[in-house]
Amino acid sequence: MDTGDGSALRAKLTRRGFMMTSIISGLTLATARVEAQAIHTGAEGLTAGEVQVPVSDGHLPAYAARPGGGGSFPIVLVVEEVFGVHDYIQDVCRRLAHQGYLAVAAEYYAREGDLSQAMSAKEFGPIVAKAPDAQMMSDMNAVAAWAAGTQGDASRLGITGFCRGGRQTWLYAAHNPHLRAAVSWYGILDGATSPLQPETALSVVDKVLCPVLGLYGGQDAANPMALIEQAEAEAKSAPKPVSFVVYPDAPHGFHADYRPSYRPADAENGWTRMLAWFRLYGVA
Repeated sequence: MDTGDGSALRAKLTRRGFMMTSIISGLTLATARVEAQAIHTGAEGLTAGEVQVPVSDGHLPAYAARPGGGGSFPIVLVVEEVFGVHDYIQDVCRRLAHQGYLAVAAEYYAREGDLSQAMSAKEFGPIVAKAPDAQMMSDMNAVAAWAAGTQGDASRLGITGFCRGGRQTWLYAAHNPHLRAAVSWYGILDGATSPLQPETALSVVDKVLCPVLGLYGGQDAANPMALIEQAEAEAKSAPKPVSFVVYPDAPHGFHADYRPSYRPADAENGWTRMLAWFRLYGVA
């Protein structure tokens, strides 16, 4: 029996346990890779590595990076693609740390399956589909709290996410009133809903509680231009500023430097815009 505080869900999850207890070593096996073009950002001057983040029913494996030494750093939650917290996502955290942020990427699908073993959409799709949005929001709150207790400044909290993580970025922007700003990289705007995942990014775009920047590709089959234009129209009634930038020739995944979809100029421009967005709205 659930008393309304989520105890039944927590008990079920505790019995089931965590399928992943550490983050992925190397790049994901679940998509085409061009490893020679992948960016490798060093950890010199940083404190970086795998951590364990306490959540309601255990610990999530995560990767965190921040400037070395003392201080209190602005926090950026980095939300994975559907492929797990592999080398690319870890590198994004180090890039942000070199900009002065405490960046942390948690393995939010750790309970549902082992993404390190997923070889295709047929294998990672069911894992992602089993993760309740409510659980994801609760876990993100826990990661933010962990970061605030680990030299992070809770008053300067931002989030960025890629692909499916971009969807979660939209949802979290409509969930957490303490966020200063959010940046979604080609976050999936629409799609099937379920009792576990009842919302889409499109359904919350007019409810965001912080300024949101959406970075999209004009050749993204997952987010056709008509859908982006619909989201732009609905965002006009949002309580906070929402802005979309569309790169006309870019496909889905244009920031993912380890994949054939990578577009260096658009990725660099988007990165610059993201940092500027965080500065503008007080995350930096």
